[in-house]
Amino acid sequence: MTSLMHEEACSSAGFVATQLTQEGARFADLGAALRATPPTSVLTIARGSSDHAAAYAAYLIMSRLGRIVASLPMSLVTLMNAPLHAKDALAIAISQSGQSPDVIEPIRYFREGGATTVALVNDASSPLACAAEWCLPLHAGAEISVAATKSFITSLVAAAQLAGHWHNDPEFLAALAVLPAALHAATEIDWAEAIDVLTPANNIMVVGRGISFPVALEAALKFKETSAIQAEAFSGAEIKHGPMALIDEGYPLMIFATRGPTQAGLIKLAEEMRGRGARVLLAAPADIRERNLTIPVAATPDLDPIVAIQAFYVMAAKLSLARGLNPDKPRHLSKVTKTN
Repeated sequence: MTSLMHEEACSSAGFVATQLTQEGARFADLGAALRATPPTSVLTIARGSSDHAAAYAAYLIMSRLGRIVASLPMSLVTLMNAPLHAKDALAIAISQSGQSPDVIEPIRYFREGGATTVALVNDASSPLACAAEWCLPLHAGAEISVAATKSFITSLVAAAQLAGHWHNDPEFLAALAVLPAALHAATEIDWAEAIDVLTPANNIMVVGRGISFPVALEAALKFKETSAIQAEAFSGAEIKHGPMALIDEGYPLMIFATRGPTQAGLIKLAEEMRGRGARVLLAAPADIRERNLTIPVAATPDLDPIVAIQAFYVMAAKLSLARGLNPDKPRHLSKVTKTN
């Protein structure tokens, strides 16, 4: 038995290739415009999985371009009518549907206030797409399963395109061009050990740090959404504070140790948590012998989180079925959520 979630997740590579082919020139134009008139501030506007993609965008923009990025609390605009100074800012909204008022209204507000507004959105005819100055379609195709998979992956790729073209980094853009092959490889990775450990589980902590933390947030959301597991995401730098009190014998812990300066610390954390009795699932590249779950690598470490979440999605869809649930129709949830 399979699921739409599994099928849609496994189709991501093709949709990413479409986005890279069809929107590359448009992203290049946006990048040139941002270099010609650099924004005075950068903010992201998103909810749920899209907000996790926004966090990834923020890491790339801050680490590669040195621009501080903030996540906008949308209620400042939609409920509090705060007098925000929008002139010369860059506002980036990310959405699968482009339908939620609390994402649309801030983009309208910032555009009217003189900001550069960008919508990374799957529905190019949506109200959000129409509200933004720059609409960059995700090209994820129709997504039927309630759990977002390919739209999240294409959101990450769009974020990487934005940062890469703004930075005008040919090596990074070349790495993006070959990403579909790495995504396809990730769909074939066997994470059966995670299914064995988590089928009877009631809770889990998901850990990342730096560029891998957004995918830890996304994985925790999917555990809740599709497998009804109480999951929380923590930075590897934070778990030794209050969350440590929850760790006891057999407590499940998934750690995303993608390449980069945070990897060594996460591998050391995995060892320490095993010493405390946790049932650690360390997801890391094949050269890390301590790993439990293998993730393929992209052409550059900053893209590794995208292939990591691709491998995770395949496992998550299977885990939901193993727990007797339907990952395509999580209880109490709908595909489009509209909040103010």
